[in-house]
Amino acid sequence: MHRLQFHYTLSRDSSPALVRNPLIDLLQAVSSHGSISAGARALGLSYRHVWGELKRWENELGNELVVWEKGQSARLTDFGNKLMWAERQAQARLAPQIEALRAELERSYALAFDDSVHVVTLYASHDEAISALREYASHQEPGRLHLDIRFTGSVDAIRALNEGRCVMAGFHTLLDTGKKTLTERTYKPLLQPGQHKIIGFAQRTQGLMVAKGNPLNLHSLQDLAERHARFANRTLGSGTRVVLDELLAQAGLPAGEVAGYEHTEPSHAAVAQAVASGQCDAGLGIAAAAQQAGLDFVPLADERYHLVCLKSALTQPGIQSLLKLLQTPAWQAAMAHIPGYAATQSGEVLSMRRVLPWWEFARKKSEFKLLT
Repeated sequence: MHRLQFHYTLSRDSSPALVRNPLIDLLQAVSSHGSISAGARALGLSYRHVWGELKRWENELGNELVVWEKGQSARLTDFGNKLMWAERQAQARLAPQIEALRAELERSYALAFDDSVHVVTLYASHDEAISALREYASHQEPGRLHLDIRFTGSVDAIRALNEGRCVMAGFHTLLDTGKKTLTERTYKPLLQPGQHKIIGFAQRTQGLMVAKGNPLNLHSLQDLAERHARFANRTLGSGTRVVLDELLAQAGLPAGEVAGYEHTEPSHAAVAQAVASGQCDAGLGIAAAAQQAGLDFVPLADERYHLVCLKSALTQPGIQSLLKLLQTPAWQAAMAHIPGYAATQSGEVLSMRRVLPWWEFARKKSEFKLLT
């Protein structure tokens, strides 16, 4: 069976919406004008080009398309006529869907030609507030800001930013992350003061998602180990995996003592579903995911969800529009309704040194003299 591929073109004309195929156009021209040369002239093509294309298609499809005899008009073979018939049938049946598809594409491209519309590509660790922000931005009048969001692990999100695949990244760290920690070893190599800028977004709570009523009475990571609870972890490169390992280190608890540490899921929602379905007894995640899955939530730690971009991107109109939206009381009030979230310096450009205190800078001589 031959496979189909669809292509479309951009133009200024208002011709009817059709899924066009160049072979059908060639056959239609030859059939209507009775010769390859006349059909080629009608299409504005050379005889040689049309002849070559017909032969190429015959080889591709394994059937003759056009026959002609000396002194007679060229005509389509039975196979060629069946192709024309199949095209007419498909176009007639699918005309409404084709028109709807074109209309949707035209709406999308209209944004590209509108200088007042800004699209911000954001790679981010999975987050309920980021999803809500995309929806919130899309409904703001006059809809000038569009967020193109790809959810991925925190580490992969920052790498995407550094590789130019996005203009902003989202990641999260424990609220009181200090020096010489796993968090520092994970993120410090990816971020450069002076090159990157941290933007405040939210504070949220991570905790254990457990079955309704918390039947195993789980209130800590230590409880997980002692009760041999089946755990659902997150994949390597995810911010929540880093948070878990940091909390295990703080508790002096080896990862091997957590049953199911190697069982990974791709998102908070997937972990919640694993618990809700009985595959696991607990998993680390956010309160919103637990609530949506009908689970109980045991808070363990607070963290900050950061946005980061290159310093050179701060002046881009899309980034400026996003910062203004994040600072509006309406958005911050909307975020406050998400379980476990609070707006913290939302939309503010922050000192990386203060938010992530992993760097030490030598003081200037003038500053040292003042201090002495």
